[in-house]
Amino acid sequence: MSDPIRSVVILGGGTAGWITAGTLAARFKKDHAQPVSVTLVESPSVPTIGVGEGTWPTMRSTLKKMGVRETDFIRECNVGFKQGAKFARWTTGAEDDFYYHPLVLPEGFQSHNLAPYWLAGGRQSSFSSAVCPQESLCEHNLAPKLIGTPEYSAVANYAYHLDAGKFSGFLQRHCTEYLGVHHILADVTGIVESENGDIAKLQTDTAGDITGDLFIDCSGFRSRILGDHYQIPFRSCKDVLFIDSALAVQVPYASEDSPIATHTISTAQTAGWVWDIGLQNRRGVGHVFSSAHTDESGAFRELAAYLKLSESELDKLGVRKIPIEPGHREKFWHRNCVAIGLSAGFLEPLEASALVLVEISANMIAEQFPASRAAMDVIARRFNETFRYRWDRIIDFLKLHYVLTKRTDSEFWIDNCDPATVPESLKELLTLWRYQPPWHEDFDRAVEVFPAASYQYVLYGMGFDTSASAFGLSSSHHEQAQQLLRQKQNATQQMLAGLEKHRNLINKICQYGLQRV
Repeated sequence: MSDPIRSVVILGGGTAGWITAGTLAARFKKDHAQPVSVTLVESPSVPTIGVGEGTWPTMRSTLKKMGVRETDFIRECNVGFKQGAKFARWTTGAEDDFYYHPLVLPEGFQSHNLAPYWLAGGRQSSFSSAVCPQESLCEHNLAPKLIGTPEYSAVANYAYHLDAGKFSGFLQRHCTEYLGVHHILADVTGIVESENGDIAKLQTDTAGDITGDLFIDCSGFRSRILGDHYQIPFRSCKDVLFIDSALAVQVPYASEDSPIATHTISTAQTAGWVWDIGLQNRRGVGHVFSSAHTDESGAFRELAAYLKLSESELDKLGVRKIPIEPGHREKFWHRNCVAIGLSAGFLEPLEASALVLVEISANMIAEQFPASRAAMDVIARRFNETFRYRWDRIIDFLKLHYVLTKRTDSEFWIDNCDPATVPESLKELLTLWRYQPPWHEDFDRAVEVFPAASYQYVLYGMGFDTSASAFGLSSSHHEQAQQLLRQKQNATQQMLAGLEKHRNLINKICQYGLQRV
């Protein structure tokens, strides 16, 4: 029990496996005189699930810590910049119904809450356009940086849209060539326990037995170790989040110089919503829906209508159906095995929560890596408590998008507003926010996946009403708010004048590259 942990074995590649491998290997290489070995085992015949993924700004620090050049990443993974999400037809269903969840925080957000001033001012503009520049940047299709801005630095905060298949291959090359990750292509045929119940080794068809001290399950929905072997129960949340199916397709641009959207576009449908992600060479589009509220043919017709294609034209593009079981394992770290990615769970693509959970899971393991097996159970307990909290908060945040709708045109939207489908924790927050806007103290943890600003953007984007404070607004706070709003206005004008179109910047990066950090 006191022997040091010397080897990590990751089962499964894909985005989750390679992000985890790279995060751990880079940390070990940097901090340890005798680095822990990292081995990744993946089947040569299992394809990547991803269809064109959205990320969070955390991906910039994740890649930077691995030693990845942003220029190489953008060139090789068909990357576009992402500055947030535009939600269309979620509130009323009208053609002009939309709001933004941008990635820039409201002006002065760490110390000042501008929501009361926006509410008191009569809502003359949308909340996001009132408190930050990014809605304007997205509406004008402007990039979040310049060709002279160094790698990973920003003029406006940003994340990425990426080709998941190319990204996995890119990370594989980087991890094996620069970070020393051992890569084994083989099918696992058996899992062998030691006497104490830990995983001792994986048996494979072509690479023999693979032993390790810590095993990380990135084997996808099957959850080969945590689910299949250890039988850790799966906690469904389909009673809260109804989405259980996706139809995904790759859509070519009309021409090589077609604009690339600089945000994810999420457009509500009769029984779900359509994602639309702009990459350099194509769009990744998909319709996620509830099979309890429509069938596959109905979802297919709505996807064709969204793309302005006939059903036969859409069929020729090669639509993939992906089943979704929304939920997660009851615990994520059991004995000497921890699950990351789809093996831990999945909710739905809304707000790109899947990849950010991979990143923060891998980071927590790297930062609190157990020195010995004796320390592992303590860290596993902390990990499980942390991620139970995080999954619950993400479920609340995703449900928020549905429960605030005013749509009554289909059973899907009506059923989403049924109080029986709303978690008690979210009901409590909504009651609180009827009387005061969301703020830092409303959450239990110092670091949240979705901070109070995210709740503000969704709440007030969808027309939620918070009563004016009974105490009124002090003149000093009013002056500070007005100063911050003037700063925001000046920043917006400078960015609109100085930034260039998204595709123009992408083309320049592919041709010339960004300045090294």
